[in-house]
This record gives sequence, structure tokens and C-alpha cells, in this order.
Amino acid sequence: MYHLATMAPPIQRIKIPFSRDQVMLLMAAINEIFLGIDIYLAHSISGTIVPYEWIPIIFGPVAGAVLLVAGLIAIKQRETATVLATLVLLGSIIVGVLGAYFHLERAALPAGPEGESLTVRLLVWGPPVLGPLMFAMTGLLGISAAWVEDPPDSGRLRLLFGRTLRLPLPKTRAYFLIVSLGSLATVLSAVLDHARTGYENGWLWIPTVVGVFATVVAATMGAIERPTRSDLWTYTVAMLLMILTGVVGAALHVDDNLTSRGAFVAERFIRGAPFLAPLLFANLGSLGLFVLLDPRSETLRDES
Repeated sequence: MYHLATMAPPIQRIKIPFSRDQVMLLMAAINEIFLGIDIYLAHSISGTIVPYEWIPIIFGPVAGAVLLVAGLIAIKQRETATVLATLVLLGSIIVGVLGAYFHLERAALPAGPEGESLTVRLLVWGPPVLGPLMFAMTGLLGISAAWVEDPPDSGRLRLLFGRTLRLPLPKTRAYFLIVSLGSLATVLSAVLDHARTGYENGWLWIPTVVGVFATVVAATMGAIERPTRSDLWTYTVAMLLMILTGVVGAALHVDDNLTSRGAFVAERFIRGAPFLAPLLFANLGSLGLFVLLDPRSETLRDES
């Protein structure tokens, strides 16, 4: 079902040059690159980056570059590009899960008293446990986009050598659930980060409320088999609020890192408010809007 056309029927007369899968893979590549940059800034806080901390820093840009190359290969050899992209994205999932484990391990006190080896306070002040999971979410999103669903919204993926795989959900509904999980991880990360300030500024509750709203709405969309027009507009509003929250949040973080005279000091941007973190809200909101595009892959559009 072409949800964007359901919301605005005239959109069907506009030929969008890229398919939804191609846009999602491009977003996955961009996410990989920016995750590497964001983690570099986060790991620089200690002043010394130990060897294993370089893994996500290097992996992110390299993975993003390979995905962009795979996109070019896909123009002539879709199956080869799909296999290459899948291997990279599986690596992204592994990097994300291992990163979350290492962060959790560093946040815990193995020798602490029973019931106090891992507390909310330790999670607030320790390394962001949910941050690395964005690698895993990007991997899951990219793999979902890499394989052609034929026919659209059937949940049946084309594999190699003429084989198919039946998924429990159509790709569109799976995308909604991925956006919901990403929104949940983003809002929880924001809550833990803002908890360090004690929420003394009441405006800090806005990303929490918006993130929870977007998480619930996206999850509901994933559960609905045939959403109505009003459902789709509610979802669209939620995603637009995510984008607005992310852009405003990034601007506020940048402003907070500037000196009283508006001067730029690199050290303040490394150790101060993470100016890239709020953009995760905008990122998830953008991904959420792209879910509404035509579900037909570029190969099916060419065949029709």
C-alpha cells in the first residue's frame, strides 16, 4: 500500500526517481558515517582512545562508503550489491550489540553489593548503553531494504537463485516497527543524558514526550494491517515533531557549547552538550517519513 498516495492521492502522478528501498539504503550509509563521527567525539572525552574503541570509529565511515559503492553496483548487478550490502550490515549489527555489551560492562560494578552492581545512577553517569545499538538498528534497517519484496507488502523476499523467504510481516509494517525501536532507543538515551542535569530545565521534557509519542505511534502503525488516512496523518505529525525536536535540540546544544561571547572552542564541543545527539530525533523522523513512499522496489517499478 502506497501510504503517501493514500494521504494525498495526486502524489501518484509524480514520478519519484528513487525507490523507497534505495532511499533507505542511502540513509543507512549516511547513518553509518555519522555514527563513526559521533562515536569519535564521544570517545575523545577521555583524552585517549584505546585500540578497541577505534573499531566503531573506523567501521562507521568504511561501512558507509561500501554501502554507497554497493548502491552504484546495484545499477547493473542488483544481486551482487545486495550480498555485499548484507555482509556490511550484518557487521553493523555485530558492532552495535558488542558495543552495547562493552558499555554495559563498564557501567556496572562487578564487585558491588548485591543489587547495586548495576543501578540507574550508574547507567546515567556511565557510557551510553543504548548508543551503540544505533549501529544494530541501522544494520536491521539496511538489510530490510536490501532484499526485494515481491509482490509489494506481501512479506515475501526474493533471495538468490530464485529462492524466496516469507517474513512474518510485510516490509512496510516491519519498517514502522524499526522506526519505533529506533525512537525508543533515542528517547531513552536522551532521558539518561538529560538526567545528569536533574531536569532542572523544564524544556528538557519536550524530547522525552515527543520521543515517547513517536515510539507509540510508530509501533501502533506496525500493528495495524490497513491504517486509515487519519492514522497516517497522526503518524506523519509524530515524525515531523521528531524532526523539529532534533533540529531545535541540536541548535540549543551548539548554543550551549559556545562561550558567553559566542566564540567556538573545540574542547567545549567535545566535552559539552553532544551537538550531534539531538539529530538522532531528526534522523528517525526522516526515516519514518520515508516509510510512506511507494513500497515497490526499483526492479519492480522498471518491470511494470
